[in-house]
Amino acid sequence: MTYFLYRLIRTLFTLYTLALIARAVLPLLGMSYAHPVMRFLWDITEPLLAPIRRRLPPTGPFDFSPLVLILILWLIEQILLWVLL
Repeated sequence: MTYFLYRLIRTLFTLYTLALIARAVLPLLGMSYAHPVMRFLWDITEPLLAPIRRRLPPTGPFDFSPLVLILILWLIEQILLWVLL
């Protein structure tokens, strides 16, 4: 049972991190925000990115909120796995 929870936590955090990376990279490759894939990525990542973006100081054209969120998610994942094991 513990191994199942370990794998589930790792998989969920990995998938969400990949969604954050895809959301940051795909517009650079020319994918429009009107594309269904981008809409899906926007819908699942924006609820966590928006509060972080509001608290970060302006950095010009760069948006560091995905990087900050990935670090926060990694920390939460490590804490959960430490508690689990």
